[in-house]
Amino acid sequence: MTPIVQLYWIRVVLGIIAGVASGIVAFLLNNPNDFTTFVNGFTIALVIYLVTYYILKTTYKDKIEKQSKILSTGIAMYFFSWLPFFILFYTTIKVI
Repeated sequence: MTPIVQLYWIRVVLGIIAGVASGIVAFLLNNPNDFTTFVNGFTIALVIYLVTYYILKTTYKDKIEKQSKILSTGIAMYFFSWLPFFILFYTTIKVI
């Protein structure tokens, strides 16, 4: 696998992990407003993305020529995998 493909799949898995973490934290905060719950979950997802960006940047800085590709590769799939897992885990925890 090329480094770009590895980075892409790492972002997908990190999106799933961020969705689970966001769902758990949103449940623990127990906000009465649904929009606030979403904003809190989204903020957690952004923080996880930015922290892992710096970790992945140090790992892939010699393997990928354009450094901007490290930031942009898989960003859409990160959030497209985060959103369904956030909704799934938050709803599951809320129902149980």
